[in-house]
Amino acid sequence: MPSDWQRALVVAAHPDDIEYGMAAAVAAWTSAGKEVGYLLATRGEAGMAGVPPEEAAALREDEERRSAAVVGVTEVEFLDQRDGVLVEGPELRRALAGAIRRHQPELVVTGYFGATWTPPGVSPAYVNSADHRALGQSVLDAVADAANEWIFPDLREAPWRGVQYIAVQEMTEPPHVVDVAEHVEAAVASLSEHRRYLELLSDEPVDVQARQVIDMSTLTEDGGRRVGFRLFWG
Repeated sequence: MPSDWQRALVVAAHPDDIEYGMAAAVAAWTSAGKEVGYLLATRGEAGMAGVPPEEAAALREDEERRSAAVVGVTEVEFLDQRDGVLVEGPELRRALAGAIRRHQPELVVTGYFGATWTPPGVSPAYVNSADHRALGQSVLDAVADAANEWIFPDLREAPWRGVQYIAVQEMTEPPHVVDVAEHVEAAVASLSEHRRYLELLSDEPVDVQARQVIDMSTLTEDGGRRVGFRLFWG
């Protein structure tokens, strides 16, 4: 994983997406003195059963901001796209390009956006969220859009050509990895901040759920040993 960068922007579709594994890497980066900002396409307002979107949006934004703070992130921006119906295309690319210009990162990070994914030890595969699939491709395109003054000439922000790397979370065989052994507790605490959201998912205590999620995702002992780390994010 390249380290010759100072500022990163992590882009996700919903509150809690970053906390499912990626926040451990964020904690490692901020602890090393890197600057990391979060960009959320939606407020996750359609993600809480029984909670009206107008109530869920404010609650999930608050949970995301508190979650980000746990791993050293203070810049959290929401694009106010509609949860559940993100569409890959010019409208989303324009919003993302504007944000990239505002944050001026050298590294852009986004989540896995393949059609399906299979957690370790689980079969058959899950179908990935439509929002995740739409966002991922749009993020890749928006990096180029942010650097080109002629694609979205109505954007107020000046073009930003400083993105050196794009990192995409890989669910199975990551080509690059980040040693996060010292930051797993921060990752668990960060995910635990999504308390109301997690309480609706299971009767298990929130901290138990969070630890199970972090242990089950990319942060596995076996996977870490393959690359010489005890635990890793890829």
